[in-house]
Amino acid sequence: MKRKKYASDISREKFAEIEPLLRSVRRRTKPATVDLYEVFCAVLYVLRTGCQWRLLPSEWPKWQTVYAYFAKWSQPDHNGVSVLERALKKSGWRGPYETGAQRQQRVLDRGRAEREEHGHGGAEGL
Repeated sequence: MKRKKYASDISREKFAEIEPLLRSVRRRTKPATVDLYEVFCAVLYVLRTGCQWRLLPSEWPKWQTVYAYFAKWSQPDHNGVSVLERALKKSGWRGPYETGAQRQQRVLDRGRAEREEHGHGGAEGL
């Protein structure tokens, strides 16, 4: 079954350049049963649209599979850079490097840290 093309997709040729990088993260206990191109394009779709993982259109691989790869690829290395960030940069990605939920959490965490820094740590004001 061929899925429709999305604006967030990259070409198969561009994907071939980053595929070894993405495959380097996976443990080789058993053969992959999912098309990594489809998984990567699904990650790009989530990054571009900000949709929730569970709302990923059904034509993509299962959202749990896509999220599992995203989580693995997002782990920072000893330099603080993830495989996903390197792959996005190498692919010429022009969108965000984090999901909408990650951006929201970062903003919330920053706001919490600022409140604590200024002595307004509790929920008294709510």
